[in-house]
Amino acid sequence: MAPLAALGSVAPILSHPFMRNAFLAGTGVAASCGLVGYFVVLRGQVFTGDALSHVAFTGALAALAAGVDLRVGLFSATVAVAVGMGVLGRSGRADDVVIGSVFAWMLGLGVLFLSIYTASSSGSNGTAGVSVLFGSILGLSGGAARTAAAIGAGVCAGIVLVARPLLFASVDEGIAAAAGVPVRALGIGFLALVGVTAAETTQAVGALLLLGLLAAPAAAAHRLTDHAYRGLALSAVFAVAAMWAGLTLSYAVPAAPPSFAVVAAATAIYAGAAARGTVLRGLARRDRPGAPSELEAARSRRAGEHEHA
Repeated sequence: MAPLAALGSVAPILSHPFMRNAFLAGTGVAASCGLVGYFVVLRGQVFTGDALSHVAFTGALAALAAGVDLRVGLFSATVAVAVGMGVLGRSGRADDVVIGSVFAWMLGLGVLFLSIYTASSSGSNGTAGVSVLFGSILGLSGGAARTAAAIGAGVCAGIVLVARPLLFASVDEGIAAAAGVPVRALGIGFLALVGVTAAETTQAVGALLLLGLLAAPAAAAHRLTDHAYRGLALSAVFAVAAMWAGLTLSYAVPAAPPSFAVVAAATAIYAGAAARGTVLRGLARRDRPGAPSELEAARSRRAGEHEHA
């Protein structure tokens, strides 16, 4: 009876076309955020995701000010800047100086384009700037939802293809380079995928809350396991679960914006994982004393090499 009751509660939600579109787009967006976010956290590039959220905001407003589709500005700006940060950074990784400079520059440009757009737009069109900041997943058309799902699937496929060498380069860059892994090109390519994900996620949860969906599920997965591929899968599952829970909550409580509900669900997952992960790690180390995890072993080896050098 319980499964039938659950299906009965889901059916009314999916009876609305706008909710079906939101779930379709949201699933693709969330899955890509989970996979990309796992490596963003692993590589210590969370600040990069924050900077790209401001780039997405600025790119969208630039497109609106120019009178073109905001998606043109979203994708062109985020991907171009992400690749640029990788080129300027060491080994394809954007360093803090590069990220900070881009952050400040893009925020200033965003203010400029917002001023231009609001001065030249009518009140009815002025809501587009708000949707860029806070997302508009419930307003996606069927075509836009299918496009978002396809882009999300493409990003997921890209991450799966490069997961093994990217993991190698993330935990032990020097040995990966010595083994013939194209560390710099791989880092730049990964940042391009981060840019695509940031652009698409902006349409779902907005530029201001993008980082929550990108980082919280991944951080929860890192809390629960040190096994790389298990953590990668968990991160994607957590992100999709947060998206579904947030959309369901937003439907049940119309006063709760979907972007807030999604990020709140992601934050709750992280909080639960942080509490449970501490217990699980303690039990695992007690049962297997002296057996370091895969990631811990790689990090310890890398730290030893630096001390020896």
